[in-house]
Amino acid sequence: MRLEDHLHLIRNVPDFPKPGILFKDITPMLAHGPALRACIDDMIDGTAGFKADVILGIESRGFLFAAPMAYATARGVILVRKPGKLPARVVKQEYALEYGTDTIEIHADAVRQGDRVVIIDDVLATGGTARAAADLVLKCGGTIAGYGFLGEIGFLEGRKRLTDAPVISLIRW
Repeated sequence: MRLEDHLHLIRNVPDFPKPGILFKDITPMLAHGPALRACIDDMIDGTAGFKADVILGIESRGFLFAAPMAYATARGVILVRKPGKLPARVVKQEYALEYGTDTIEIHADAVRQGDRVVIIDDVLATGGTARAAADLVLKCGGTIAGYGFLGEIGFLEGRKRLTDAPVISLIRW
């Protein structure tokens, strides 16, 4: 079975996290073994042409996809986290939000010079977090092989911020 056989498991939650937002809750899909396997398999297939050396997961739901993808393809996994979560020396990247800024971090030695990195997260919305993760990879001497997302909120046009490498998303809303 492929992912499209399980799309009915995505739950719509109106007015979350604030009024007027229709939140796409993927947790029922993640809780269903065959659906989770289909997500991982389809993300591996979709990013196979990127020829990555390593897979990067963005905190926190990006970890759920990046780690099994790395395992299945015998690649390493790199974590991008919120500030204060990584124990060794870090490189930071601040990025703009709708109201204010946020920061993410990566271990300074996580990406080797010239590593081709595929960046993985659950949803592509405005593209701010993925762009910041890409900027971290570049600061560490890596290159962006591509981006992979389970879903993409098309009208937010986050893909426009990720023009330096191919982008795949399995679901478009």
